[in-house]
Amino acid sequence: MQSNEKVAIVTGAGTGIGKAAALALAGGGWRVVLAGRRPEPLEEVKAAVGTGALVVPTNVADAASVGALFDAAVKAHGRVDLLFNNAGVNAPGVPLEDLTLEQWQNVVDINLTGMFLCIQQAFRVMKSQTPRGGRIINNGSISATTPRPNSIAYTSTKHAVKGMTKAASLDGRKYDIAVGQVDVGNAGTEMAMRMAKGVPQANGEIAVEPLMDVNIVGQSVLYMANLPLEANVMFHTVMATKMPFAGRG
Repeated sequence: MQSNEKVAIVTGAGTGIGKAAALALAGGGWRVVLAGRRPEPLEEVKAAVGTGALVVPTNVADAASVGALFDAAVKAHGRVDLLFNNAGVNAPGVPLEDLTLEQWQNVVDINLTGMFLCIQQAFRVMKSQTPRGGRIINNGSISATTPRPNSIAYTSTKHAVKGMTKAASLDGRKYDIAVGQVDVGNAGTEMAMRMAKGVPQANGEIAVEPLMDVNIVGQSVLYMANLPLEANVMFHTVMATKMPFAGRG
């Protein structure tokens, strides 16, 4: 594998979309820094990637932990060229009136505050390094556009991520930082496997939904990552072709 000497931080890298993106980036010659709360899955991804990957256990909802992540990346590689801002969680699929404050707050802390903290650290590093600049790709999910039933916490945070992507894209211009978003629908991850068993639809029915190979998402992230900084994909939607998205509701 030939390295292009570019360095990528991937949050939520131990499983699912984060793992697929880390493998795609490494296969494309990127040096990857693997971040996540559980070290064991990260070490498994590192073994799959091979030499050059760096594991940094991280809680994105904690500012000090995020700071330590970027410090470790810079210490190891001298710079950060890409942040795939991917870490996220969901809440139980219950009626919104039954959702607890703790369940709501956990989703907000990770999906929204965590993404902000990572963007903030990326800005601090990217604007100061030489050559200046870099790229941030936020994982928005198609829930950034259209909700599912009983998903108010996840949907609210993902809608907010869309606004954060726009604001950060604007604020990043003066630092040569490009900010975009990938919106994923029904990738075959552990989180999405319930789709294959049947999930509630807007009309109250339970229906099985098609899934796509999660590695397709990894290739989407790699495509966005490899663009020159003069170009930016602000919003990229990749989804299972036959999933009921355009016709929801």
